[in-house]
Amino acid sequence: MSRITTSHESAERFTTGTVGLPGERTFFLQARSQGALSSVVVEKTQVQALSDRLKTLIRELQISGEASLDELSVSHNKDLAPLDFPLEEDFRVGIIGISWDSAIQRIIVHIQAMAGEEIEEVLDDSQALEIEDAPDIVIVWLRIHQARTFIQRAEAVVASGRQVCPFCGLPINVEGHLCPRANGYRR
Repeated sequence: MSRITTSHESAERFTTGTVGLPGERTFFLQARSQGALSSVVVEKTQVQALSDRLKTLIRELQISGEASLDELSVSHNKDLAPLDFPLEEDFRVGIIGISWDSAIQRIIVHIQAMAGEEIEEVLDDSQALEIEDAPDIVIVWLRIHQARTFIQRAEAVVASGRQVCPFCGLPINVEGHLCPRANGYRR
């Protein structure tokens, strides 16, 4: 089966959201452009890591001067809308890569499906041709203000989960928490 590549070159929206109750939530990344919608399942830690890396990239672009002042000065909006429907999983995310294209002043996010253990990086098209079952990929081109909107939403979504135990750092479930630092006593 050949690789499916979905490109969102003029992304109208790039966001994250969840379905389910804290502790049992499924995290999604969603990209929408010109009537096309991609919804992929991702781990909470991947959402956090993507948000952190985008924040670092934007800071580096400001310091280095690679991004134009026009692009850096566009203010971002809050994204409070729910995930777009129909919410159908395209694939589960394995690897996420980001890059900056200074020629078009865009952040490019490569979201690749899970694959065998032998694949440890985002594959370009020529590499994917050499692999029989190359993983599917979604590619999203973002303006800096869109990345800032994603970061703000991602931080809110990640923080809205279960409370963390102040002693051991593990999440506290609704029914309680057996804290290893309290020798198994409930907190």
